Amino acid sequence: MIKRFIQLIKIARKLASSGALDTINQLYKLPLILKIFFDLISIGSQKKILSHSKSSGEKLCDALEGMGTTFIKLGQFLATRPDIIGNKLANDLEKLQDKLPPFDFEKAKKILKKEVGNDQFVKILDISKPIAAASIAQVHLAKIIIDGNEQEVAIKILRPDIEEIFNEELDALMLFAYIVENTLKKTRRLKLVEVVHLLREITNIEMDLRFEAAAANELFENTKNDKGFKVPKIYWQFTSKRVLTLDKVIGVSIRDHVALREKNIDPKNIAENLIQHFLRQAVRDGFFHADMHEGNLFVDDVGNIVPVDFGIMGRLDKYNKKYLAEILYGFIKRDYVKVAEVHFEAGLVPESASKEEFAQALRSVGEPIFGQNIKDISGGNLLSQLFEITEKFNMPTQTQLLLLQKTMVVVEGVARKLYPETNIWNVSKPILEDWLENLKGPKATISSAIDTSGEILKRIPDLPNFMDKANHALQLIAEGKLNLTSSNNSSLEIEKLRIKSFRNNILISILGIVILSLVVF
Repeated sequence: MIKRFIQLIKIARKLASSGALDTINQLYKLPLILKIFFDLISIGSQKKILSHSKSSGEKLCDALEGMGTTFIKLGQFLATRPDIIGNKLANDLEKLQDKLPPFDFEKAKKILKKEVGNDQFVKILDISKPIAAASIAQVHLAKIIIDGNEQEVAIKILRPDIEEIFNEELDALMLFAYIVENTLKKTRRLKLVEVVHLLREITNIEMDLRFEAAAANELFENTKNDKGFKVPKIYWQFTSKRVLTLDKVIGVSIRDHVALREKNIDPKNIAENLIQHFLRQAVRDGFFHADMHEGNLFVDDVGNIVPVDFGIMGRLDKYNKKYLAEILYGFIKRDYVKVAEVHFEAGLVPESASKEEFAQALRSVGEPIFGQNIKDISGGNLLSQLFEITEKFNMPTQTQLLLLQKTMVVVEGVARKLYPETNIWNVSKPILEDWLENLKGPKATISSAIDTSGEILKRIPDLPNFMDKANHALQLIAEGKLNLTSSNNSSLEIEKLRIKSFRNNILISILGIVILSLVVF
């Protein structure tokens, strides 16, 4: 507990000295007691002065960047959750730069050798100095010997001790979130403990590069027959928990419009292909690259779009794929009644709501958009406004759709920079039509029936046992021995209970923290 409190003090000093608290105070008024606490904690530290010309969100970005790995990741995570922090702040946090100085080159080679083993390490040639460095890892270029041939690759290597550093800071952040959430009732709607917990889960996955390799491999398999889109190949024999090896991208950045023209690559085609490939991933595969900004997209010599960095991926289940395709196509056709019906059929809008009123609300979103110039129409902004409407009808927010919406805005932005007159709707229409045709056609119906009947047949031998268990459960419910409202021992609940064990000590410890900080720091 002492270690966690000391880490908490360090984080509090970072928050106070970075200027982040001043920015947070502009967005959410901090209670006087918290302001006094942070002022005491920050005694002796130099406070960072942030530019007055910047917005609150931009100032917060600057502050988080100065606070290091954990806070950069926190900002990146919050950028995907406008439902928690609002659209404006989420948009500002998208500009967060995840760049840090590289770590020692020799240390990187030692990590590489340890991770892949000496037999594989001797097959790695011409390892370059780092070409890019972020908060969690850095990237080197090299050549590998595979099947007797040389292959140019990029090698991503985790920073030394990054897992330990990150988890120590998150432990302290979790405690901080718990204290704030349980002392300031107004903050409970922000679900701070849940946010920190989700950040831990996401980043722990990101710090195992085998998961990123698996994501890249899945995207590769899904798109290998898609003309104009090429995912780098993963080399599993040179990949481990701390090392990821994949094809070197030979091409130019999608933001380098001059280089694209010099290679006689039509920016209009690239813009349209980008939107269509993204939609295919979303509605056809239900698995999409969720970080498709300009820095992560390249174009090779033959005009293929080549994505990199597969740390953030999005998934949609079959119901959300159908929902997405039908509502976008419904808006394209300006059939607001159909879009409303989709929401009601999916059970996303309470049955007590009026379908006609909901369709009217959808019209209020769609018609102003279609009154704009073609170049100003955005599918991402449409989804954003749609989610605002659905809130008024008590429709629960679908976090996976929020991530998709944010990604769609980014993709459209990249496409518009390539070709400002890109007609989002015309480009999207054939992809959505093909998907819906495949979804509702005779082939899909037969396939669904076969799958369903197969599942039923597989379950028949288990049916008697299942009925016995069901009857037993009903009996327990009738006797009041089974509580249907009891929560599972999820990892979040366990973490909350672990922190709650400190609750009786917190009030006494707060004064101790202040005194200790003044003595130690």
